[in-house]
Amino acid sequence: MDTTTRATKIPSLQQTEINWDNLDKTKLYVVGAGMFSGVTVALYPVSVVKTRMQVASGDALRRNALATFKNILKVDGVAGLYRGFPTVIIGAVPTRIIFLTALETTKAASLKLVEPFKLSEPVQAAFANGLAGLSASTCSQAIFVPIDVISQKLMVQGYSGHARYKGGIDVAQKVIKADGIRGLYRGFGLSVMTYAPSSAVWWASYGSSQRIIWSALGHWQNKEEAPSQLKIVGVQASGGIIAGAVTSFVTTPIDTIKTRLQVMDNENRPKAGQVVKRLIAEDGWKGLYRGLGPRFFSSSAWGTSMIVCYEYLKRLCAKVEE
Repeated sequence: MDTTTRATKIPSLQQTEINWDNLDKTKLYVVGAGMFSGVTVALYPVSVVKTRMQVASGDALRRNALATFKNILKVDGVAGLYRGFPTVIIGAVPTRIIFLTALETTKAASLKLVEPFKLSEPVQAAFANGLAGLSASTCSQAIFVPIDVISQKLMVQGYSGHARYKGGIDVAQKVIKADGIRGLYRGFGLSVMTYAPSSAVWWASYGSSQRIIWSALGHWQNKEEAPSQLKIVGVQASGGIIAGAVTSFVTTPIDTIKTRLQVMDNENRPKAGQVVKRLIAEDGWKGLYRGLGPRFFSSSAWGTSMIVCYEYLKRLCAKVEE
């Protein structure tokens, strides 16, 4: 019997999760790299807009997301929406491999860990997915943070007084010359504090919300009825949107502080507390939520696109039982 058929037959925790041991790893990494790269191409401009809004000063403070988008197009054209993209896409492949491996292995171990406690499926899903997301994000930060530092400097170069660079290598060389290797890990602590809990919240929200949705649709009462592929994708997409909303609201203040620290020159670098005070002085407490709109859109759009692609990828890479 095909694993895909068995996995989609009944929307329960045990049957919708394709176990790590049942995946073709080579196919998962190769096909996954292509799929996620495509999603990154589509959504990268949103990250540029969000970053510009978070580091804005002077007259740029009054621009909303749409005005910021139009300004980038006016000044730099379409290319401005993809500043730093080559650096990001090069670093994305190893980062994704580390992330997916840690995610799936931790999730499998977590499910076995909670099995004796006889918890409800939404709670099991929240715990296993949340712990897996936390582990995966923490492990991938070693590669992600330097890429993030370089790409964000490229995103804001020449904007609000920020320096200009010849490319990603030029950024890396100047950062290392000014501050050593640790300069590439500027904001590492905040990055872990942002992305690790963010990943945990996102995956926990996604895992539990889709099972709550299945319950609301009556599939716990009628488990013999196989849902259509369209319904499965709809539930997964809805779970991604909910997860994006929860995550963006919880983590945007830390992300704003982290971004400001990462794009500042070494000689002008303040402490995190000073960044918070300046943001509040400039724009009140809402200053901590600069870029919330683009971040919510990015988180929801990326999360929904990613999870639908990822769930499809897992079904595509599932080993067929003899």
